[in-house]
Amino acid sequence: MLQFLQNFFTDGQFIPHGHCYLWQPSLVWLHILSDALTALAYYSIPIALVYFVRKRQDLPFKSILILFGIFIVSCGTTHVLEIWTLWHPTYWLSGSVKAFTAFISVYTALVLLPIIPQALALPSPAELESANSHLKLALKELANTQAQLIQTEKISSLGQLVAGIAHEINNPINFIYGNTSLIEDYTKNLFTLIAIYQSNYPHPVPEIQVATDKVDLDFIQEDLPKILSSMKIGAERISKLVSSLRNFSRLDESELKAVDIHEGIDSTLLLLQNRLKITGHHPDIQVIKEYGNLPKIECYPKHINQVLMNILTNVIDDLKKSVISGQACVKNCIIPKSPQIKITTEVLDSHQVKIRIADNGCGITEEEKQKIFEPSLSTETIASGKNFGMLISYQILEKYGGQLNCISAPVQGTEFHIKIPVHMKLVE
Repeated sequence: MLQFLQNFFTDGQFIPHGHCYLWQPSLVWLHILSDALTALAYYSIPIALVYFVRKRQDLPFKSILILFGIFIVSCGTTHVLEIWTLWHPTYWLSGSVKAFTAFISVYTALVLLPIIPQALALPSPAELESANSHLKLALKELANTQAQLIQTEKISSLGQLVAGIAHEINNPINFIYGNTSLIEDYTKNLFTLIAIYQSNYPHPVPEIQVATDKVDLDFIQEDLPKILSSMKIGAERISKLVSSLRNFSRLDESELKAVDIHEGIDSTLLLLQNRLKITGHHPDIQVIKEYGNLPKIECYPKHINQVLMNILTNVIDDLKKSVISGQACVKNCIIPKSPQIKITTEVLDSHQVKIRIADNGCGITEEEKQKIFEPSLSTETIASGKNFGMLISYQILEKYGGQLNCISAPVQGTEFHIKIPVHMKLVE
């Protein structure tokens, strides 16, 4: 036994591996550098794994990562011994390390195989919660950016921003929505299995009973379906919002296209849904839609959506300002108890359709009405971008043969009339 250990850790009767290379310096250094760099790379990977696991304490299957670490360190050690045996023929030690590496690699592969389908089919709740948080943050940033662009005369670039974010949100929300249904099915199957087990073994061993009480199985069975249902509803709402964002941007539709104008109105209202809310004890702004039977309009959808966004934003801002501040445009104005925006569509003739957007606010004076489509250079209007948005809308409609008019009087609210040709064309 002592002789074996001496041969195991000493040179024994073998010759160094370098003799096989005839001690040619270039060949020896080639193997030294190759094995040294490979070993260095192998030893650095476990450090990265440890750092990753420490940062992600919620990760499952940590034992697999430990096995990977051992396997990678073993691989690195075999390369170190390849350098060592160039001068010291401890081949028993080198072969034993290789045997251990082979064993741990086979064992890791066997342990990994049954875990792969589970990991693919069951995304962790932490991953879904993290994805939802990122989506909420992205939508919040989108809403803030959208409002900022509208208020700073950059509405033309909004379509590109909206389309890009909608595209980025679309993939993860489809992942969440699709996997939520799978998780619901898996959860039902697991609960069914538990129920069968409990009916056949009503008196489990004490260890199982303690574990059941510890995790509060009854509460999980009651609460988990509710959580999954809430997540599914939230995913559906985000999916609808993404669809509206893509419809609003229409970056892929730079040419004339026949579209449903009602779809554009609904998409714009959905994007402005949060702005319809009024703080304090005031009721939110109610939107009343009276849609006529309109034909599809051959137009540039991106430009029409821009017009709708500008006008609806202007109407909402003015109505909210009247309701929140309580200050009328004229002295005798009665602040509406239930602020409303009414949108009506109708066919004028075979060549034109008309959209009317009216509010029940204080209205504006004749002098203000004359300047509503003119750019104002005051500090307030430059900061808000309000007049610029109305001017851009007026110019877009005029450019394609449409019209934008404002009808308003003090105490009688404000109404915008938008006339759009059924077949839009560029007016020289």
